[in-house]
Amino acid sequence: MEPLESRIQYAFRQPKLLEEALSHPSLRYETRKNIPDNQRLEFLGDAVLQLVLSDTLFQKLPHADEGLLTKLRTRLVSSRALLKLAQQIHLVDYIKMGRGEEANKGREREAIQADALEALIGAIYVDGTFEAARWFILRLVDTELKAVLATPIEVNPKGQLQEILQGLTGLPPNYDILESQGPDHEKLYAAAAFWQGRELGRGKGSSKKDAEINAATMALQSQVLKSLLKELGGSDQWPVSAGRKKL
Repeated sequence: MEPLESRIQYAFRQPKLLEEALSHPSLRYETRKNIPDNQRLEFLGDAVLQLVLSDTLFQKLPHADEGLLTKLRTRLVSSRALLKLAQQIHLVDYIKMGRGEEANKGREREAIQADALEALIGAIYVDGTFEAARWFILRLVDTELKAVLATPIEVNPKGQLQEILQGLTGLPPNYDILESQGPDHEKLYAAAAFWQGRELGRGKGSSKKDAEINAATMALQSQVLKSLLKELGGSDQWPVSAGRKKL
C-alpha cells in the first residue's frame, strides 16, 4: 500500500485500517471468511466528508442560505464527483474485491470507487485525527471546491441550448457519442451536439454525461449556433430566459 500512501500523503499507523477501507464486501461474501469490509468505514467517512465540506462552505459563503449551501455540498459529494476524486489518486487500482465482482467489471462501477473513497476518509479519521482527515479532504477537493465557489449557482449548458433551440423551432438538440478512449476505468469520451443533422459543438469528458455537457457549452459559444439563429429568424444574442442560471 506504500504507493497509495505516497499518493495521498498520509502514512497509516494502523495499516489494517487501510486494508479494511479498500476491501469490498464481495471479498468476504465470496471467501466466506470473517474479513472486515469497508462498509462501516464508508459510513463514518461519509459523515466526516459532509461535516468538513459543510463547515468550509459555511465559512466561505457567509451570506448563502441553507438551500444554496446544500446544493453546493451535493455538487461536491455526488457519486460522480467522488468518482473523479477517486480517479485523482488512482484508488481503483488498490481496491480488493471478489472474483465474481471483478469479472462483472466491478472496477468500472462508480459506486464502488466512491464508497472506497469515503471509507478511506473514515480510515484516516480513525487512524489519525479529525484534522488529518480534514487536511486530506480539502487538498483532494481543492480544484472542485474553487470551481463551486467561483460559480455558486450551477449553470446548465444542455438546458440553455435546448431552451434556445426549442423556443424558436420546437425541436430540441440531440447528442451523439463520437468515440471513447483509454482503459475501462479511465475512459475519455467525445460527444457532439447536433440540431437537425447540423453539428453545433464538440466536447470531451470522463463520462458520457460530462462529454455532452461540454459539447453543449462549446455549442453555446460557437459561431455555428449564431449563424443558425439568424437563419431561423431569431437574434444571434441569447434570449434573456436562456441566459438564466439554473439551480
